[in-house]
This record gives sequence, C-alpha cells and structure tokens, in this order.
Amino acid sequence: MATSLDWVVLRPSVVVGRAAYGGSALLRGLAALPVVADVPDAGPIQVVQLDELVATIVALSRPGAPARIALDVAGPERLPLPVVVDTFRRWLRLGPAVHWRVPGWLAAVAYGLGDLVRALGWRVAIGSVARRELTRGAVGDPSAWQQVMNTQPTPLAAALAREPASVQERWFARLYFLKALVFAVLALFWIGTGVISLTVGWEEGLSYLREGAIPDRFAAAGVVAGALADIAIGVGIAVRRTARGALWAAVAISIFYMLAGTFVLPRLWLDPVGPMLKIWPIVALNLVALAILDDR
Repeated sequence: MATSLDWVVLRPSVVVGRAAYGGSALLRGLAALPVVADVPDAGPIQVVQLDELVATIVALSRPGAPARIALDVAGPERLPLPVVVDTFRRWLRLGPAVHWRVPGWLAAVAYGLGDLVRALGWRVAIGSVARRELTRGAVGDPSAWQQVMNTQPTPLAAALAREPASVQERWFARLYFLKALVFAVLALFWIGTGVISLTVGWEEGLSYLREGAIPDRFAAAGVVAGALADIAIGVGIAVRRTARGALWAAVAISIFYMLAGTFVLPRLWLDPVGPMLKIWPIVALNLVALAILDDR
C-alpha cells in the first residue's frame, strides 16, 4: 500500500461453494450431527458465496478496474453459528434437531485434539486457530464491495436453494466426522494388537503357532515380527504423509494373516470368537479409509 503500485485487498468472511473444504466442510459436518452444537463464545458470521468472490477477483483483475481499495467481501446477514448449521441441515433435508450447548471443557478438548491431529499432518478445521476465529466471528461491512461491484450478495438460504443437495453432499456431510473416527479406530486397532501381542497376549500367540507345529524359535520370531508390523502400520495410518501406504500394508498383511492362519491352524475358521472371520470387516474398513483419504 505504501508503494506507487496498484493494489486491491479483499477481506472475505466465511466462503462457501459447491465444493466443500475447510470451514465450509466443517459447517456441513456439523449440520449432519444428530444435534446442533452451540459452540461457546462463537461470534456471528456473514457467509459469502464462492462464485461472488470469484466474480469480484475476475472483475478487479481487468485493466482499468478500480484499484487501491480494500473491500470486505461478506454476506448480507450476520448469523449465529447455530442458525447457519440449521440452514445447512434444511438444505441436506435432515430435518430439525435439538440444540445443545457444548460445555466449555469439551470444546477445549476438541480444539486440543484438532491441534494434535494437525501435528500429524492432517488438515482439520478444528483447532486453536479455529477457536480464535470462532470467538472473533467473521463479519464485515460489504457496502463498499456492493458499490464497487454493483451487486447484492446472496443470502445463505437463497444460495443453497439454487442448488439442492444431492446424495453426494449428504454422504460427505455424514462422513465428515466419521472419517476422523475411522482413522483413529484403525490406528489404535493396529497399534493395540501389536502391543497386546508383545505383552499380555504373548503366550496365547505362541500357543497358536505351537498348535500349528511351528518350532518355538520360529514361533517367537513370528509373534514379534507380526506385532512390530502391526505397530508400524498403526503409526503409519496415524500420520497423514504415510497413511495411504500404511492402509495398503494393512490390507496386505490382513490377507497374509488369513492365508497363514488357514494353512497353519484352519480350525480358527470355526472358532466361535471368529478371529479369521473378523479379518474381512477389517479389510473392508481399511478400503473405506482409502476411499475417503483425500481432502480435496
């Protein structure tokens, strides 16, 4: 701004569009919960449509367009967060839901978990930064923007009504928080099986191999190798950068366990606890995780 160059500063509020990412994805995920979460100290937001922001950028990038201006690109309504979530619920055709005031301590735990997940390389919309943003709110004065662009920003409900939600949007909204649960469960499952095999389950693991006529020296090595592989897979799933490879490794080692178990101890297929039959849902859940791994 201090130079002689032309410049334009755009200050968007909460931007939503057909594609869901970041805050807009979080709004859809919140809308799909069985209750509408009333987050403590959340400020109002003015939702602006992505296509209106894009049109502004295109217009102000043309030669002769107004320059040396700073504009708040914000929606026409200052809405509390629960009202925005309710609006998305109606768009998703999920019906009304009970509003629940989230306890402050629970919100703090959620923000802390979000920061931990971010440290593992995952892109999540919940964390200490989100807490500050929610407390501050996302509002502005769009009057100067409206004057420069000669336009009226579209209210949220009207913008959503122009493009009714499809089954894909409904799936995405319902999977938003389930995705985190799927990856957490898989990571803890694989790490847990490895730790149990090396500790309280050591003798039971050896007994399976001994029953299959595997010599003790090979049986012990097999239990250790399997346990370490399980732990490595669990840690790999927990870290975003290695998650894809770890998930494929989980599928491969699950199939290996199934084949090896069939060869060494086929009676496990008839075990009432179902240790062999349970491999199938584990493989299926790992494949589901691979299908929903991408963020954008």
